[in-house]
Amino acid sequence: MAAELTVPQLSAKHRPTLDQALATIRTRAYWSPHPEHPKAYGESAPADGLAAFEALRGTRLDLGQPGTDGWTGAETSPYGVELGVEYPHVDPDVLLPAMRAGMGAWRDAGPEARALVCIEILARISARTHEFAHAVMHTSGQAFMMAFQAGGPHAQDRGLEAVAYAYEEQTRVPGQADWSKPQGKKDPLELGKTFTAVPRGISLMIGCNTFPTWNGYPGIFASLATGNPVLVKPHPRAVLPLALTVQVAREVLAQYGFDPNLVALAVERPGEGIAKELAVRPEIKVIDYTGSTEFGEWLEANARQAQVYTEKAGVNTVVLDSTDNYKGMLSNLAFSLSLYSGQMCTTPQNLLIPRDGIATDLGHKSYDEVVGDLAGAVGGLLGDDARANALLGALVNPDVKARLEAAAGLGEVALASREVPNPDFPDAVVRTPVMVKLDASKPDDSAPYLSECFGPVSFAVAVDSTAGALDLLRRTVREKGAMTVGAYTTSADTERAIEEVCLEESAQLSLNLTGGVYVNQTAAFSDFHGSGGNPAANAALCDGAFVSNRFRVVEVRRQG
Repeated sequence: MAAELTVPQLSAKHRPTLDQALATIRTRAYWSPHPEHPKAYGESAPADGLAAFEALRGTRLDLGQPGTDGWTGAETSPYGVELGVEYPHVDPDVLLPAMRAGMGAWRDAGPEARALVCIEILARISARTHEFAHAVMHTSGQAFMMAFQAGGPHAQDRGLEAVAYAYEEQTRVPGQADWSKPQGKKDPLELGKTFTAVPRGISLMIGCNTFPTWNGYPGIFASLATGNPVLVKPHPRAVLPLALTVQVAREVLAQYGFDPNLVALAVERPGEGIAKELAVRPEIKVIDYTGSTEFGEWLEANARQAQVYTEKAGVNTVVLDSTDNYKGMLSNLAFSLSLYSGQMCTTPQNLLIPRDGIATDLGHKSYDEVVGDLAGAVGGLLGDDARANALLGALVNPDVKARLEAAAGLGEVALASREVPNPDFPDAVVRTPVMVKLDASKPDDSAPYLSECFGPVSFAVAVDSTAGALDLLRRTVREKGAMTVGAYTTSADTERAIEEVCLEESAQLSLNLTGGVYVNQTAAFSDFHGSGGNPAANAALCDGAFVSNRFRVVEVRRQG
């Protein structure tokens, strides 16, 4: 395949970005090459992005993939907008061999070339961030600004972070070495050795409905940067953002002389359920998955031929012991509970509050006062419909709405959910969070707070003491997992005790957040998303372990 462009041209363009990413994952400082503000993309970018998105509606997205045996697509926006985009349906018996065909040249290009090509893919996606934002918004139900930031620059940062880790892990071993072993009076034993990072095989990325790019890019770019072809299997309700990603990746690969089939798309027909079939095929050697615990555990148990990375469900918890900024605590928690209607894997669910109340800078607050004040803070935050729509977005699917409605019957309702009209999208299903009072005095294995209730649902759980809260925290993390833990305390001893639980159970902890940083947000290059050490996820985004087993090092020894 004749290259229109050459990889060396990318070095001057992107090597500084790679070097900065490598430096930042070591310092854990703040850095992002992808602007968060919509105005940073140019005066015409918002209109151009919207126009590009609208032009996609009702079209057929032909990627030129081999093995296309038909067309499919049935996405309807949570905002009530019909997308009407058709995507290629593939025959894996044709597509998978075609994906393997380009592996040799991609492997031989080496870690640096692969990293630079991946960064070029991300750069071109970044230039289309406004278009991608609308695609994310109308498949996930995120409000526009969240779709823009989380689906755009934050997702691109996570992809770049994965590239940096992939490059670092592959270059720990030198590409070649001269080996000489002294033999006394005899001539030394001498060998020339080469070491090559060899990909495992085709990587399958199974996408999620809520954060198709943010959760998808780490696996896509970790696998691609380590030499593996990537088959992207989107969630059937959230195809468009990942289809556009595949389109960009194929264009860049072809332009730089590589086989575009190193990245391909697999979209299922309604009700087809191709993920299980693809996951156990012998060609699939790496799997990335975000979604339900049930299917994640199925993958871990059945896709034995593959290295499987899963992010599943967990019970995220906040321990309220004491605070020196009561209003700040309430404001911070209210935002965390409301953002994207609680449809984040990091949103707090269980609020563990001592039955006798907590000490604050505004005096002692009883359990009922804390719960009532927090309910008031959420109500105040979402009292204006325009602001509520900007924070809540739309419920991503009917299952979330059903859980929200059922939650009101689980206990005393401290904060009732209300319907929020969206004048721009009258068919959008927008609901404020519900908060339910529960009591942990009589542990019950069927208690609602012992399982995840995904969506805008939180449980204000009365516990006997802070020590009791830590016991319940430990149990839920150990048995169900947690992506995040939050805590508020003014006691150094209590802080150490909470930290010890999280260290022992491998849960990421945020302490005393009262400002503009929230427990359900993580920053690429600095924060680890998940730990891989509790049932909520078997991997962290991103660390060395997330990339190092996507390749092996093969040594060739030559004498003379």
